[in-house]
Amino acid sequence: MKLQDAPVVFGTEDLLTSLCNSVTRVLTVATQSQLHYSGMVQRIHQTCLKPDIACFVLFDGGFSGLVVINFSAAAAMEIYERYLLSMGMPKEDLVTSHTADEVSNVMGELMNQVVGDFTGKVRRELQTNITQNQPKMLVLTKQVQLSVDANLDQPEARRVTFYTASNNIFYLELAVDRTEFIKLHDFEAQEVPDVDALMAQPHHAKAPAPAPAQTASDAETEDFLKSLGM
Repeated sequence: MKLQDAPVVFGTEDLLTSLCNSVTRVLTVATQSQLHYSGMVQRIHQTCLKPDIACFVLFDGGFSGLVVINFSAAAAMEIYERYLLSMGMPKEDLVTSHTADEVSNVMGELMNQVVGDFTGKVRRELQTNITQNQPKMLVLTKQVQLSVDANLDQPEARRVTFYTASNNIFYLELAVDRTEFIKLHDFEAQEVPDVDALMAQPHHAKAPAPAPAQTASDAETEDFLKSLGM
């Protein structure tokens, strides 16, 4: 079969759908509550970090991209509380402000699980590999235009609205190179680990782990944030 005649089986919207499914899959299991996302997607020109808590992750490898998730304070606190309560932590031990470091640490841990779920699906289903930096969680009081060098030659950007079980809202934004994955021959996806079962195993409630030692990549991120005046 000639390459130009082969069917396109995976494009930008498919990548976005896969990422959205990773968000709902991981957060639904973690919080023991149902999240969902809008059936409509917005085309946007550029990603932004917005209040109250924002997270960004850079991808590189088989394709390059940037993922931003902007949480309202209410959405972040609902996810944080439901997650720790589902692990058996007493409600009186939870912090009550979205600006607390513990909230950022917990949300960062969950976003890392989301990214891991997504990159695993990319390896299994698209037979390519992407790497990513550690998700960065930021408490913001104003919007920040994100201009990170993500090696994007023909960027396409999308925004999707998510709803928590209590109808609090957060937004996912994806900027990725215009890309099309074309199947050259049939193959079987590798075995998918039962992530739901692993995450549903009983946990012993514990305080969020301290932040890991800063790496060179972290230092570069800190320099970038300082250049934004943050």
